[in-house]
Amino acid sequence: MKKPIVAIMYDFDKTLSPRDMQEYSFIPSLQMEAGEFWNKCEEMSKKHQMDSISAYMLAMLQEAEKSNLHLTKEAFNALGKDVQLFDGVESWFKRINDYGNSIGVQVEHYILSSGLEEIVEGTSIAKEFKKIYASKYVYNDYDEPIWPAMVVNYTSKTQFIFRINKGVLDVTDNKTLNASMAEEEKRVPFTNMIYIGDGFTDVPCMKIVRHNGGHSIAVYNGDASAAQDMIAHDRVDFVLKSDYRENTEMETTVKAILDLIQAQEVAEDIHNNHIQRIQKKGV
Repeated sequence: MKKPIVAIMYDFDKTLSPRDMQEYSFIPSLQMEAGEFWNKCEEMSKKHQMDSISAYMLAMLQEAEKSNLHLTKEAFNALGKDVQLFDGVESWFKRINDYGNSIGVQVEHYILSSGLEEIVEGTSIAKEFKKIYASKYVYNDYDEPIWPAMVVNYTSKTQFIFRINKGVLDVTDNKTLNASMAEEEKRVPFTNMIYIGDGFTDVPCMKIVRHNGGHSIAVYNGDASAAQDMIAHDRVDFVLKSDYRENTEMETTVKAILDLIQAQEVAEDIHNNHIQRIQKKGV
C-alpha cells in the first residue's frame, strides 16, 4: 500500500509563537511599543482603505526609514533569530514525523501565515517546512524591499490549501492550480489535512479543511474564550493549549488524528481490493 501523505498546516503568530513576529526585535528597534505600531497600521488601513496586511507591510518600511533602520532581506532573516516559540515547538516536528513513519504515514509541514516569510525563514524551525506561504517583499539590486511580492490575508490563505491539495506548490502556477483534476490524482486529499491556528483570521482555512473531511485545531495561550467560541459554532474540531511538548494534549490529539487517517487508508485499500476481485470475476 502506498504510504499516505498528511499535510499539517500552521498559522505562525500566536500559533507557534506567543506574539506577532514583528514584536520581538523589529518594533523595539524603532523605539516604539507594539500597541503604538499596530495602531499606526490600523490608522493607515482606514485612511487609505487598505488591506490590513498591506498596511503593516508599508508601515514597516516607512517606520524603518524614519528610524534610519536599513532593511534588507538579510536583515529580515536576522529578525527571525529572536522570535520565541511555544514550549516543545522545536522538537515537535521530529516527534510527529517519527510517529507518522512508525504507523506508515508521511507527514509534511506547511506555514500559512500573514506574517513575513523572510522572518519565518530566519527562525530555528524554518527547515522543518516543506513550504512557507506568507507575506513577502520584492527586493531591488541592493537587497532592499521595494514592493509587496505576496500579501497573505485571512481569505487569500485559502488558495494555499488547494495548492497543497493538488501538489501545485509554485505560487506562479495558476493554470495547473485551476485546471480540473480527478480526486485520485490529487497529492494530498482534504481528509489527510490538519490545520492549526489561533484565531478568527484562520476560520476560512479551518472551515475549508474541516468541511471537506479534514481536521482543524484552534489553539490558545491563556484566555481560551475565542478558541472555545469557534468549536461552539462548529468551526473547528478541537480546542487545545498551544503546548507542543511531549505527551501533552496537543501531541496526543495530533497522533490520534494520524492514527485515524492511517486506519481510513487501510480500510479504503481493503475496499478497493474487494472491488477489484469482484470485477475480475465478472460479477
